[in-house]
Amino acid sequence: MSDIDLVVAGAGGGLAGALRAAELGLSVVVVESSEHFRRGNNTSMSTAMFPGAGSRWQAEQGVDDSPERFVDDIMAKTKGKADARLARTLAQVSAPLVEWLADSVELPLDLVTDFNYPGHSVTRCHSVPGRHGSSVIDHLARRARAHPNIDLLVPAKLTNVTTGPDGAVRAAVVQYPDGTQEEIPTRAVLLATNGFGADGDLVRRHLPEIADALYQGSDQSLGDALRIGGGLGAATGYLDAYQGHGAVAAGAGTLVGWATIIHGAIMVDLAGRRFGNETRGYSEYAAELAARPGATGWIVLDETIFQQCEPFKDFRDTVESGVLVWADDADGLAKATGLPAGALAAELETSAAVARGERADEHGRTNWERPLAAPYAAVRVVPALFHTQGGLIVNEDAAVVDHDDRPIPGLYAAGGAAAGISGHGADGYLPGNGLLPAFGLAYLAAGDVARRRPTP
Repeated sequence: MSDIDLVVAGAGGGLAGALRAAELGLSVVVVESSEHFRRGNNTSMSTAMFPGAGSRWQAEQGVDDSPERFVDDIMAKTKGKADARLARTLAQVSAPLVEWLADSVELPLDLVTDFNYPGHSVTRCHSVPGRHGSSVIDHLARRARAHPNIDLLVPAKLTNVTTGPDGAVRAAVVQYPDGTQEEIPTRAVLLATNGFGADGDLVRRHLPEIADALYQGSDQSLGDALRIGGGLGAATGYLDAYQGHGAVAAGAGTLVGWATIIHGAIMVDLAGRRFGNETRGYSEYAAELAARPGATGWIVLDETIFQQCEPFKDFRDTVESGVLVWADDADGLAKATGLPAGALAAELETSAAVARGERADEHGRTNWERPLAAPYAAVRVVPALFHTQGGLIVNEDAAVVDHDDRPIPGLYAAGGAAAGISGHGADGYLPGNGLLPAFGLAYLAAGDVARRRPTP
């Protein structure tokens, strides 16, 4: 294989980097370890929410937003602990990114206006019809396979990156399923291999509070970027950061979705009682749910919320799995769920009074669209780890840096392979903090490789 301008490891958000690089005239090889990546990587499992601060869709809807406002939201959610340089970088690229995805990649994006996720002060998330990442990956994969400047090696695994005497990237080492290896000469490698959520030892070391929860991510998120980057002297950070989720349907493994909560649903534990402000965020609620007796709970909703959540493919999958139970009143719901009847009825009555503005919520929740009304539905949920948010430290160009903040020439990282913008732990996660670094850093890396292309 002749010299390649860029080798991309990972066919999630890495595909966006490949498409951007090819658009800029670079030759690209994408290396993907999973044969079923179009259904098994973290992008394909996502709700396809792309934040875009100051996008044209926002302007059309009269939404006043800016990168500066987005940075303020990131810093507020992380209590000032996010990587400020990266937060500014990603906020600034967010609108150009979603517009490029729509215009150049022809991804059918639109602004989500029917609800707003916790932590975003304005509606700034953009998504595709069905609001599911599988359609995003299908679309990107078709575009990549059709592009003459892109070769896909699937299944194949990037096992190492070699450098020359000057410390610059010289080649990517790729291993095939039969054990054979190939060294691909290249001047740049983009590590888009996600984080380490599938490595139980690393999770227990860095994320002990969520180590026993369900892992709901790619089985190939094994910390490859940490190993490869670390071997080249890369700096790492925020290894205790992660995206959790408190709403995976027990018995189905599907995502119920936090839109249920935003529209007014409540979550109760096995005692039939709420145990916090659900609208704080779905990521931090994973650990809170994990700490409850039995590490499980129930989301209680009604027919209106059911209809409001039907646009989400994940929710429809949950319904089709048969795990949702219905009842005409509180007593019937208690029988259907096995929850204590008196406690559940009292919680429903109290929550309705709070939603009507008749009393304050003891947990501090202020976001209530309206009181729940019978008939009720409920689904049992378990906590999950979706993906880690710590990794290799990168600069404004998505270039991996060493411990003195000097770029390692030709080495880039995106998504979970890079340290993100969620601060520490789970409560700094904002919806879109997974896809924005995955796609935004890949997009920026492609641009930097193109700018550094040697002149003929």
